[in-house]
Amino acid sequence: MADLNNIKIQDIPGNNDAADFYENFRQKLIDVETFPSLYVFKFIAPASIETKQQIEKLFEHPSTKISTKDSKTGKYNSFTIETFVSTADQVVDYYKAVAKIDQVIML
Repeated sequence: MADLNNIKIQDIPGNNDAADFYENFRQKLIDVETFPSLYVFKFIAPASIETKQQIEKLFEHPSTKISTKDSKTGKYNSFTIETFVSTADQVVDYYKAVAKIDQVIML
């Protein structure tokens, strides 16, 4: 099982080119994580039902556990999503899909 102290997006070096970033992240995942495994994703997004539904729709594996927490002001929600992934590529694909949702911060 993977270490629950997952690699954080902000820990990946590289320039601002998305392709380089995701390739560096993919390689780091391969070096550090064990696949297949449960992987924990963390996001912050504006509090809206639409955004929540968009995020939840992406993670449909039966193993998925999603917990949300409201910010003190109620303007944002934090998401902790644990789901089964087969490969590092699948982790990257999830991050790419979430990145398409407006104003979501990936941790």
